[in-house]
Amino acid sequence: MTAVEFTTTDLWLVVAIVLLLLALVFLAVAETAVNRISRHKAQSLVDRGVRGGGALLRLVEQPERFLNPVLLTVNICQTVQTVLVATLAGSLFGTWGVVVGTVLNVVVLFVLTEAIPKTYAVLHSESAALATARPTGTLVRFAPLRWLSNGLIALANWVLPGKGLEKGPFVSEQELLGIVETAAQEEVIEHEERELIESIIEFGDTVAREVMVPRPDMVTVAATATVAEALDVAIDHGFSRLPVLDRNVDDVLGIVYTKDLVGAERAGHGFHPVGSVVRKAHFVPETKPVARLMREMQAGKFHMAILVDEYGGIAGLVTLEDCLEELVGEIVDEYDEEEAEVQRLPDGALLVDGGTPIDELGDVLEVELPDDDWDTVGGFVLGTLGRVPEAGDHIEHAGFRFTAERVDGRRIARVRVTPSEPGVPDVTPAP
Repeated sequence: MTAVEFTTTDLWLVVAIVLLLLALVFLAVAETAVNRISRHKAQSLVDRGVRGGGALLRLVEQPERFLNPVLLTVNICQTVQTVLVATLAGSLFGTWGVVVGTVLNVVVLFVLTEAIPKTYAVLHSESAALATARPTGTLVRFAPLRWLSNGLIALANWVLPGKGLEKGPFVSEQELLGIVETAAQEEVIEHEERELIESIIEFGDTVAREVMVPRPDMVTVAATATVAEALDVAIDHGFSRLPVLDRNVDDVLGIVYTKDLVGAERAGHGFHPVGSVVRKAHFVPETKPVARLMREMQAGKFHMAILVDEYGGIAGLVTLEDCLEELVGEIVDEYDEEEAEVQRLPDGALLVDGGTPIDELGDVLEVELPDDDWDTVGGFVLGTLGRVPEAGDHIEHAGFRFTAERVDGRRIARVRVTPSEPGVPDVTPAP
């Protein structure tokens, strides 16, 4: 058997391989740790005067500027290290040495430069990020490396048009909701915290029409009513503000405040027309995002807005409380008549208010219900039927039967939901 001759060149190859492995360990820690630090966390470290906080903040402010050079450096180090291992193994042991060395190198790279350092970075994100921030900042400022990474990104964007690679990693809304759900299941956050986070995420997609009091449910007073009559209406319904109508329901004169009515009544003006104390109404489109509307309410210091549809008619009204309920859930005061929108009956059926948001019922039933053309359960049944229903008319969808339990005029007030029966049509035939 021929003796293995270890030369000076082989020694230098071993030194280079070890140095590249150490560099890969460092880069794995830096990549994982810095990516796990948010901009707000880095800013708090800077505010506390923590050493390395400034360098860390500069990295997390523009993650794509640090991540692309780091990933390129990792790629270069891994490639060069693999070639050196193959060269050393071939020099010492021949062809089979190259095969065995390559296999062992894969194991070493995965364990020593991936699994162990990245696990450490996950467990000690803050300290690891601070320790690697300055060297990483120096690396990404190296001009040739930055030019090369930018050139390769430009090439990738030319092959696959878009700017995604320039932006670096991102998390979609659905992925973020999944992360929150996982955190709740693993008891990292409380159930109530999960609901609040999900409400905040969904808040940006909610429009005023989805939270409004629809026009048929609006409690109003006529402009011809007296202050005393308007005060009686406000007291009977427990409202602090009422829309005042002039000629018809689409002609809103303004808003009257209960405290103004009380003041006028105490001043002996109870028989004056309510128009004498009316205030300006704020009109907004029914498609206005609730988040923007709430900010306008805060800035303008008003608590009620009248919603207008695309034809200029009154669609309904929305209050600041309606907006807040989208975030924190139902707010019930001493004047509210609390009635569950979804009631579970003893026979297992559900009795649902016609005004219940269609997505809320979908969550209860754990099925996907169509919500592109309507917002409520009543609208879903009405739109699917294609006509004004009578009590007892029903539709079938996703394995459930939706029956119009109570119809008030042209409006579906109550819907009964039961498992559908096999062999029945999706919609009851028109009479």
